[in-house]
Amino acid sequence: MELEKWPIFSLLKPEFVEKMKLACVFGEMRVSVLVGNIGNEAIIVTKDDDVYAMGFNGAGCLGVGDQNSTMEPRKIEPLCQKKVKGIAYGSGPHVLAYTESGELYSWGHNGYCQLGNGSTNQGLTPYLVTTHLHNKRVTRIAAGSHHSLALTEEGEVLAWGQNNYGQVGSGTTTNQPTPRRVIANLGGRQVVDIACGQTSSMAVMDNGEVYGWGLNSSGQLGLGNNVNQQNPSRVTALQGVITKIVCGYSHTLALSDEGSLWAWGANSYGQLGTGNKANQCVPVRVAQELGRIVDIASSHCCHLSAAMTQNSKIYFWGHCKGQSVVAPMETGFSSLHEVFALWASPSVTYEPINVTGFTRSSLAQAMSVALDDEETADVVFVVDDRRIRAHRAVLKIRCQYFRSMFQEHWKENNLE
Repeated sequence: MELEKWPIFSLLKPEFVEKMKLACVFGEMRVSVLVGNIGNEAIIVTKDDDVYAMGFNGAGCLGVGDQNSTMEPRKIEPLCQKKVKGIAYGSGPHVLAYTESGELYSWGHNGYCQLGNGSTNQGLTPYLVTTHLHNKRVTRIAAGSHHSLALTEEGEVLAWGQNNYGQVGSGTTTNQPTPRRVIANLGGRQVVDIACGQTSSMAVMDNGEVYGWGLNSSGQLGLGNNVNQQNPSRVTALQGVITKIVCGYSHTLALSDEGSLWAWGANSYGQLGTGNKANQCVPVRVAQELGRIVDIASSHCCHLSAAMTQNSKIYFWGHCKGQSVVAPMETGFSSLHEVFALWASPSVTYEPINVTGFTRSSLAQAMSVALDDEETADVVFVVDDRRIRAHRAVLKIRCQYFRSMFQEHWKENNLE
């Protein structure tokens, strides 16, 4: 996959792209002639451990100290040389980032305490949330519309921010200003994965059980009803050992250790992949015809689902640039990221892109180097006294005229 498939990266200089290590594209759903329904901001981590931001900068979500938009990458100084490992974003937007050492930072929109800094003051620069974590090391993060989750190395889930539907899991609907451990019904067991819908939260336990809490109006918690939950509730209808869970705007996907895919929640665009548009408030197994599935993807910003099978085929379904795809559709993509770059509305990343291997394909890079190369060229054109070297095979592939030209009956075939 070429990084240029993401519009926000299309103007970056090649030398900067070559330095990129990790990238996250985000932004609230702005649908207008001027802005468009695309990812409007990006956070970039380079190979030399500097962190940059670029884009619209709504609510100061670039973390550069002001609210000025920028088409050129600007450094987020407090995060440079911190070894940022993961990034998550909300719809405000607010942004979370954690480091290899387990530190957690937040910035951007904070109208609902989603930054976890104890206030509702907007964050123009990264705030060290770890101050409120009592020396806990963060290993995974997730964000909904205006709430945040963090998973620690001990397998504890911490939540904070907007809580109008119980998405913080505190047993109330009061907003949570600082990180609070989600305890009810989870006991002392370890959590291995977390995910956020717009206003719901999900967790996978170390024994493969799944729990959900928050808004449940579309059945996105998978409990067999449409009742909101202020505390975690177990999704009892799931079968098998679940190893990964992802959330769309108001639907949920779960992947088992045997490669089975389960879906539930809102289905107005076919995002469950059931072949129809009926909501499901209990998990249903989908995409069985695809065989073993090894990875899944969705984003709380959109109604799109995607999956990768064990033979590396990529499928997608749901809301695809205005179209409703109600069953898995095979693509020619090589990565789940391409689904979200080209078909999601808005075009945001479902998780940060590991840029290694995504800048230029080896074939494209080789062809670029070979262009007008005197050592490898086997045909030369003279244009205005300038000699341009090329390759017969490439020209034949690219153009019908040259395909005919380089045949035995053309005298040019034997000329230099």
